[in-house]
Amino acid sequence: MTSRTSVELVQNSAMAGCPILIAVSAPTAHAVRLAGEAGLTLAAFAKGHGCEIYTWPERVGGCDAETV
Repeated sequence: MTSRTSVELVQNSAMAGCPILIAVSAPTAHAVRLAGEAGLTLAAFAKGHGCEIYTWPERVGGCDAETV
């Protein structure tokens, strides 16, 4: 995926019951808000062993993650 992580992707992930969405691109502000409200852990800029976690970071452990 090369575009922004959209609210539609967050909605689809939450509706499918996925607890965590990991993307390679930046999320929109609306996507971050919706993920938080839906209880979905949203991480982005996933490369190698690292990523940035935007919502519900307590679900993720054991990686080089930075909470945003």
